[in-house]
Amino acid sequence: MKNREPLVELPHALTDPRPRPDARFVMGIDGGATKTLAAVLDLESKALHLGHAGPSNEDAVGPQRAVQSLLEAADQATQRAGISREDLSAAVLAVAGTDTSAVTRHVRSACNDQWIVVNDVVAAWAAATGAHPGIAAISGTGSNVFGMGSDGRVWRAGGWGHLLGDEGSGYWLGIESIKAALHDREASGPDTALSAAACAFFGCSSVEEVAALVYSKPLTKGEIAAFATEAAKLAVHGDAVARELYGDGARELAGQILVVIRQTGLAGAFPVGLIGSVFKAGPVFVQPLTEAVHEFMPGARVSVVEMAPAGGSLLLAARACGHEALDLEELSRLTGETLAAQSSAP
Repeated sequence: MKNREPLVELPHALTDPRPRPDARFVMGIDGGATKTLAAVLDLESKALHLGHAGPSNEDAVGPQRAVQSLLEAADQATQRAGISREDLSAAVLAVAGTDTSAVTRHVRSACNDQWIVVNDVVAAWAAATGAHPGIAAISGTGSNVFGMGSDGRVWRAGGWGHLLGDEGSGYWLGIESIKAALHDREASGPDTALSAAACAFFGCSSVEEVAALVYSKPLTKGEIAAFATEAAKLAVHGDAVARELYGDGARELAGQILVVIRQTGLAGAFPVGLIGSVFKAGPVFVQPLTEAVHEFMPGARVSVVEMAPAGGSLLLAARACGHEALDLEELSRLTGETLAAQSSAP
């Protein structure tokens, strides 16, 4: 008998939060394959304090290094807020990876029960929907889709990592672009500007050198995913092969969105939030995805979400304390302004 239980469940602390009128400081963390961002929010003053660290995707760096990055980012953010870990009323750590159980165990041994670990797509869903019925689709280095129906049913599709999935992600687009360049080289596929772009991007004199680099170095997920940015530029400027790849990737991701719609029972008008660096490609990626979703569910409101994923974690942390009144637009503006100010600081 097939197991059809949800792959991701919302923790009890989020579905049945315990109100804490005295709550003041909450923390949200966005942990990915390339970097980790922690944000501490003062619920009284609305001051936001950030901390940064390296990757915290267990699949990429292992559970111990992942937790080390999570705690490093957390400690940096709490120090900037002038508090300690113990002063946090709640913390939600949204971590990328196929399975976060090992990270959860390590965090539990180092911190108190107010620290909640969830898959990163759960925080993306909160950022996209305000933690209400709807769907979030992540496409960054990896890809993942999560949603909740009006009756509370949840479902995740995708998120199996670069070897078994991540369709429509930066990694998927990067590796498919390299494959297209190799097919051009051996004359088994059409001519494409991706060939010259791959050589220039990876500092190689030939496409075959790029192929050797993939195996011999080997190139990391992040390095391959970064090439998707170059492929996007070519797609926007009309390279037929690059455009087709972006269309294929969009439809792959849309297929996972449709699975989540069916499994959660969503119907009518509901948000489908698109979160991640790949959506910066614009219409060449967003339009075919939107068309594929609307063919099945015309009422879905598909849009790119501007709020940083750490904002979704903050929203969930506030919810765990019973603070439901945190405004999504205000939080989005606050996180955006704080990130911009920090990145421009000397």
